[in-house]
Amino acid sequence: MSGRRPRTPNAALAVLLNGHGMSHKGLAFRVNQLAERDGYTTAYKHSSVARWLGGATPKDPVPQYIAAALSERIGRTVTVEEIGMGVAPDKAPRGWDFPRDRAEAIKGARAHWCTDEGPGGAFAASGYVLPVTRWLAVPADSTDTAPPTDPTDSASTGQETGSTGRLAGTEDLKELTDAAEQARVWDAQFGGANWRLSSIRRCLNERALPLLDARHCEATARELFSITAELSRVAAWAAFDSGHSAAAQQHFVQALRLARAGGDIEMGTYVLTTMALHTILEGAPDQALDMAQGAFHRGRRHASRRVLAFAKLAEARALARMGDATGASTALSRAESWLDKITPGAQDSPRLSYVTHGRLAADAAEIFRDLRKPKAALGWNQQAGELSGAHQTRAVGLRMAVAATAACQARDLDQALDHADHALALLQRVESARARVYLEDVATALTPWAAEPRTSALLRRLDEDKLTTRVGAAR
Repeated sequence: MSGRRPRTPNAALAVLLNGHGMSHKGLAFRVNQLAERDGYTTAYKHSSVARWLGGATPKDPVPQYIAAALSERIGRTVTVEEIGMGVAPDKAPRGWDFPRDRAEAIKGARAHWCTDEGPGGAFAASGYVLPVTRWLAVPADSTDTAPPTDPTDSASTGQETGSTGRLAGTEDLKELTDAAEQARVWDAQFGGANWRLSSIRRCLNERALPLLDARHCEATARELFSITAELSRVAAWAAFDSGHSAAAQQHFVQALRLARAGGDIEMGTYVLTTMALHTILEGAPDQALDMAQGAFHRGRRHASRRVLAFAKLAEARALARMGDATGASTALSRAESWLDKITPGAQDSPRLSYVTHGRLAADAAEIFRDLRKPKAALGWNQQAGELSGAHQTRAVGLRMAVAATAACQARDLDQALDHADHALALLQRVESARARVYLEDVATALTPWAAEPRTSALLRRLDEDKLTTRVGAAR
């Protein structure tokens, strides 16, 4: 314990605990769970909570876990400042708000991305409640996009306009689009913790956000906001993949707000569906189901068939985690139907290029693994094929890990070991906290056969790789 605050009673924490009926024992138990999920060992008890109420402040990141536990209890985001364990104002976390006003949203995005990397701490399901509610209510701002007096000259030369920002030209938009796509490819190939992904924040700060201040024609403004939203979305997914859950949530909130600011409902549908996947993988499938279904229904008249298929796929994954086999199968079938409806040769955005029948089959393997239907899971894994090797390293590696655990469910050790070996060979190449979790799942599934020589050898390799990847991710 570290007493950074004077030992005066923490009235703020007492009000939240007493006002929402959370016991000392319940808070301590949830804080221990959140810490364990992030790799920390804690043993807090009801007496620990009593000390916090008395004015003691635990070491970081425990205050974030306390706030997250209370957020879940109350149903809204609770900050460390609100529980009386706040940091200095200039270091307070940004990015959680979802302003109704468009100008305030742009100001908030600029403030969010100019700070250092987001805070540590655990995922809080309640952190998405306000942004999702406001986007579903109003998915597109009414924009004031009147062009400057001489839009052709300004756009081509990049000269200053009467507003504070420089107008975006065709080359600017292409540069930002290429940067977003390159970042997405890097994330899939090298993992979210790879150093290459640090370029996203620089691109947002130095290239994208300054352009938002200018008043563009409607088409240019929409494209600019959509590209900036996609950069934020990729940054969010990379943060999640590298194990920074709280930062990922903040980045996703910014992406959704930027999509709304640009009036791009399709982009908002895509971002919200990705947020639903994030929520599923963080262990809150019930909330994720509402998010995926909301994204689908809000986007149905605006989004492409590929985006709608993605939303139905997320719905299927949420239902599978909830144990609803019938609902998951129905949603999966509808996702496949939306993909089938895509007109051959249709030009979708490159950011959606991975949403294919192969991706659907890969996700279906995980869906049926989660439902403990290993025969179906392994069948879908075969249908998924090899996908694309170089740029799908993580995706194929994760799918091989899923296939290995499905084979364990089927009691097929040889197949499980073959898939596990393939998964390890691929995932050793990426810097990804999520990859480590999937490999740990494989190790757990293989434990009943630990005495077998080949299994024992693979488990040793998995344990060695865990240590290696932790060192690599820390660089």
